[in-house]
Amino acid sequence: MTHPEDREQQAAVSRLLLYHLNAPLSEGCRLRGVLPAPGAVRIAVHAGDDEEGVTFLYEIPHDVVAPAQIPGILRTTLAGTQLYSSDDVSDLMGMTLIRLRPERIIPTPEPEQGQALSVLRALSDPGDDENPFLIGFLMRGDGLLRLYVRHPDGTGIIGADIRPADTLTALIASLPSLVEEEERHRPAPDDPHCDLLVDLTDWW
Repeated sequence: MTHPEDREQQAAVSRLLLYHLNAPLSEGCRLRGVLPAPGAVRIAVHAGDDEEGVTFLYEIPHDVVAPAQIPGILRTTLAGTQLYSSDDVSDLMGMTLIRLRPERIIPTPEPEQGQALSVLRALSDPGDDENPFLIGFLMRGDGLLRLYVRHPDGTGIIGADIRPADTLTALIASLPSLVEEEERHRPAPDDPHCDLLVDLTDWW
């Protein structure tokens, strides 16, 4: 059985990778599962067509990387040719098990879509359906994401422009108070989906 701390790490990795059930981890590579193991998590990845492809099970130890680094480690691993020793490769449950050494792997940065998803997840509170903060969003290109959020007094919608690649946890936590600052407000003549705009691309 796995240790309670291992289970917490494994649950965190599962949450991070859920959206890859619909979006490839890398070209031609799709998530098939996240499996618990003592001191590690194992990521099942299917490469190729469903009928002719092969499924790999990548084992990543918890004591080397944080859960947030695992998607980047997988992107790097799947994007290039990797060399493994015979000690790192075996068969398990009909899959090829590969024990990764993540300290030797430079994580590939999150693509734009993944960065936007992280921000949107952080701002979505399913427990506040009657008074939601995030109303909608638009990925605008050039690394920009427009968030449509509820006006603090409840009378309208504010469009807040951010750059997900530069977004810090502090910005996400501060967004409700930042959109209240009237000196940041400007008209939105070209966007009929909001009443005001706030530019937070240079917040820090």
